[in-house]
Amino acid sequence: MRKVHTAESLVEIAHLRNVLESEGIACVVRNDRLGGVVGEIPFVECWPELWVRQPGESLRARALIDEALQSVEDGEPWTCPRCGEEVEPQFSQCWNCAAPPPGSEGAR
Repeated sequence: MRKVHTAESLVEIAHLRNVLESEGIACVVRNDRLGGVVGEIPFVECWPELWVRQPGESLRARALIDEALQSVEDGEPWTCPRCGEEVEPQFSQCWNCAAPPPGSEGAR
């Protein structure tokens, strides 16, 4: 196994685990229950970690993680072509009607 990402937020780690698993990369979350020992050991030692099971997948996993984190940071809100709602860039479909963003596969 090889560590590919550490974050302060367990939510971020869980999201990235889902990204990797959707691409067929088996992974494990570690340190997800260490919040209670913060102060006893350094806080960064308690941050959740994402590990891939196959070390050979680590480069691909890091690339997918970088892409996932970059797409949210660089994204612009988009307007749903079906219902007109403004949707934040981290969403791959409209929260209101489940329509895909304009210009994506599946958009009508």
